Parts: sequence; C-alpha cells; structure tokens
Amino acid sequence: MSDTGHRDRVLVVDDDPGIRGLLTSALGFAGYQVDVAADVGQALDQVQAHPPDVIVLDVMLPGGTGFDILTLLRARSVAVPVLFLTARDAVEDRVRGLQLGGDDYVVKPFSVVEIGARIEALLRRSRGTAVPADSALTFHDLTLDLQRHEVRRGDQLIQLSPTEFKLLHVLITRPGQVLSKGQILDAVWQYDFGGDSVVVERFISNLRRKIDTGHDALIHTVRGVGYALRHETQPDGKRTGR
Repeated sequence: MSDTGHRDRVLVVDDDPGIRGLLTSALGFAGYQVDVAADVGQALDQVQAHPPDVIVLDVMLPGGTGFDILTLLRARSVAVPVLFLTARDAVEDRVRGLQLGGDDYVVKPFSVVEIGARIEALLRRSRGTAVPADSALTFHDLTLDLQRHEVRRGDQLIQLSPTEFKLLHVLITRPGQVLSKGQILDAVWQYDFGGDSVVVERFISNLRRKIDTGHDALIHTVRGVGYALRHETQPDGKRTGR
C-alpha cells in the first residue's frame, strides 16, 4: 500500500488455480488489491478494465504466453512493471522476458515473501521520487530528464521502461565509474537478487541497443569488473569496442 493510503493493484496471471489463490490471499493480506486472470484474453481484459500497478505474469498460459501479453502491452505503450514467473531450468525464458521489456522474474517454486519484496521494489522504481522541474542530467549528447521521465540522445527521443530508466540514471550519476553487477543490482533492484547476473547483462544489452545504436558508444564493459558510462573514441574516430 502506498503512503497516501491508495491500495496498489496487482494483476496475477497464471493458469494454476492454486497459485492464483495463494497469491490472492498473501498479497491481499499485505494490503494489495488483487485481480486474477487464467489466460491471455482474461489478462488483457483485466488490464483494460482495471489498470494494474504491477503484473505478476506466468510464461506458459492457455491460448498463448506471457510473452504475448507483454509484447502487446509494450506495443500499446503500457509501461506497467511486469514480474515474470519462470521454470527453474528455463534460462531462455528469463532472458527473453527481460529482452521484451519485463522488469524482473521469480523462479518457481517461489516464496510469497520473495514475491512481495519484488513487487515493492518494482513499485518504488516505477514511481521514482519527486524532483525539481529543471532536473535534467547530461552526459556527452545524452540527456536524462527526471521531471518528464524522458531520455534523448541528441535530438532523438528514446523510449525506456521504468527499469531501464533507473539503470541509466544510476550510470549517468556516476560517469566514468566502473560499477560491478552486484552494485547495479543493489542500486536498481534494491534487494538481494541472489547473485544472478543475467538480469544486469540483459538490461545493459537493452540500453546499448537503444542508446548507442548509430552513435558513439557510451556504455562500456570493463572485462571482469563491470560497466561504465564513458565517451571514448579511437584516434581514427571510430567507436571503441564494448
């Protein structure tokens, strides 16, 4: 529940009635307003009828997948945070969900305490904090406007998810500093992620695709250490390697 007394709405999408019941009970007890859906059609109907603050989304569903739902939502510019539920051995599902614009994932079987912690972190990240009207951060030709929640590379407006925006904010406020995956997890996700680095790697890849494509590279990998926001060119003017 938010500080204003508003009950945050969570949409749980899973075809297993046991999981729907468990999360409805646990999240309801924690103060959330919970809606449920068992398939793709029901999920899309619920999003339209009762826009959620967070979606807990299973990958495998009748009539489609959680990836289908996320793709449709992002195509419609629906930026609601999405927490995927994935099988323990389905690493490719985790990577694909993050690549499509998902914000986080939990591996089955899961703890309801862990689900609650991840939802709280997603809500904090999506809301951000109050900032002055003229708050904008600039690095080289990259501008991050905190008030408008906009990112530009030169004159180009770049669409980022709340998590991508948060990650870029962490990098741009530490220009030149090499951040380890652990430091990034702590700064962006704000809880113990259990040492799984695939989420950082995927979001760095997403940012590079959106920020660096067609421009000098700003996001650099320091092998064995981490990542840094830097503007480096070779003597011939070519972009440096990543």
